[in-house]
Amino acid sequence: MNGLATTTRTWGEMIKFSHSIFALPFALIATVLAGRSLPGGLPHAGQFALIILCMVAARSFAMTFNRIVDAAIDARNPRTAGRPLPAGKIDPRSACTFLWASAAIFTIGCAGFLILYDNIWPISLSAPTLACLAAYSYAKRITPAAHFILGAVIGFAPTAAWIAIDPPSLGLPALLLTGAVLLWIAGFDIIYACQDYEVDRREALFSIPARFGIGRALWVSRLCHLATLVVLWRLGVLIDGGMLYWIGLAVTALLLAIEQSLVRPSDLSRVNLAFFTLNGCVSVLFAGLAIGDLLLHR
Repeated sequence: MNGLATTTRTWGEMIKFSHSIFALPFALIATVLAGRSLPGGLPHAGQFALIILCMVAARSFAMTFNRIVDAAIDARNPRTAGRPLPAGKIDPRSACTFLWASAAIFTIGCAGFLILYDNIWPISLSAPTLACLAAYSYAKRITPAAHFILGAVIGFAPTAAWIAIDPPSLGLPALLLTGAVLLWIAGFDIIYACQDYEVDRREALFSIPARFGIGRALWVSRLCHLATLVVLWRLGVLIDGGMLYWIGLAVTALLLAIEQSLVRPSDLSRVNLAFFTLNGCVSVLFAGLAIGDLLLHR
């Protein structure tokens, strides 16, 4: 039993399974919004289950691919040298097997929408989606815009969920959700990248902190999070959000302000608190309140 727990913990650490909490709640907001166009005003339970399956599988694929591609760089970075692949806790062959298993599960989940709900779009877009998830891993070797590419790849989740539920009703709300996630993810990924300022410069990797310095990078992050709030405000107006939605937006603004206050160019000691704890609270609290609002007013 202890061996199984250790193995599970090791694999969970490699793919950062807990970080699924970032995008999944926003995909569920899109799922509920798209479901308003269906008979009864809600998606089927099976559609919810397939969305969650596809999200977890896609993220597992993306993170495993990233870990495989970056294994050598991670081994030369003191902050990441202890990760399972560079530390030898997981061998490359096992990681590749897990990668392809995740891709297969994602594809099967997408096929489920065709088989059960006569929606061809998820399976049609499954291969391009996996290709985009894999391509992100090379972005930081090419451009400082890698943070925004990551945001776009993850931010596609709400739009993908909407397409999976009701393609004909896809419109501005889905795009606003995607834009909000893109800016939010880019903002906190810039904060996270500040930890690797020296390593990125040494390895000739592109990141906003390495290219422009930590001080300027943090200002870019602040602007991203301010823009996130503006986009979520516009979404609330568009969907005629109620009190719970606006409370969720207010809580999000407070949490993002706290996050930004925790990190300074001269003090990066609280990056992990800013990165995981507060952003996990942002996604769960905002999504919970937004979904609650939608269910009350459907």
